[in-house]
Amino acid sequence: MAGTQAPAPEAAPVPAPLRARYELTRSVVAGRPVLRLTPRRGATGRHLLYTHGGAYAFPLQEPHWWLLQHAAKDTGVTLTVPLYRLAPEGDADAAYALLRRVYADLCAEAGSGNVTLGGDSAGGGLALGQAVAYRDAGVAPPRRILLFSPWLDLTMSHPALPALEPLDPLLRTGDLIEAGRLWANGADPRDPLLSPQFAEVTGLPPVHVFQGGRDLFAADARLLAERLAAAGNGGTFTFEPEGEHVYVSAVWTPESRRSLARVRGLLRNGSPHA
Repeated sequence: MAGTQAPAPEAAPVPAPLRARYELTRSVVAGRPVLRLTPRRGATGRHLLYTHGGAYAFPLQEPHWWLLQHAAKDTGVTLTVPLYRLAPEGDADAAYALLRRVYADLCAEAGSGNVTLGGDSAGGGLALGQAVAYRDAGVAPPRRILLFSPWLDLTMSHPALPALEPLDPLLRTGDLIEAGRLWANGADPRDPLLSPQFAEVTGLPPVHVFQGGRDLFAADARLLAERLAAAGNGGTFTFEPEGEHVYVSAVWTPESRRSLARVRGLLRNGSPHA
């Protein structure tokens, strides 16, 4: 029918292995669905607030569930996954409004020291951006941040990108610049909440970055890790030279298995400095 729009793509359903181990509940916050998966056995009261990738334009995919299934296995961590509105209908302002409310609710329930922020690709940018926003607003920080191949710079300005692009079978600089423009929705794409590569990193909780070498984002991830180390952050940088974009979601590969074992160790660790 003329004048009608196609429905927005839907997130991939929670797969059976996760449903078997977790109780799934759905809520609506700021007009958006928020999925919560609580371990049926052994819940610790710790939480992972996870923002999915997809260039801010594509919904949560099945590989995101694979990543979460293996990252949280036997950790007792409860998973909270907000389905933020995607560009071009959604933008960063709306996403942060949603995430602030979800984070505040989790902190009120469990305490900020029991909340980890995590995300992959674009969702990694949102995870780090949240930590920057909460620090700057004087909000209690999360325990730690887990970043999987994070998208850190909407402007795609790192000089190493032309050399990296032929190595990456998935990402293209021009496509990402356009996706970033839509997500910024008229705001400065160098704003630290849009491109946290430009944020001051002093005073952030431990940031743990997992990055592959065959990924357009590899140079930005390494730069972030260097800046964090110089600031005494206390996080870690795990680099897999043959890993592709969000290699941790390819859970059958050796590099993914190695990294996900480290992630599970971090989620089990009660120390605020890990």
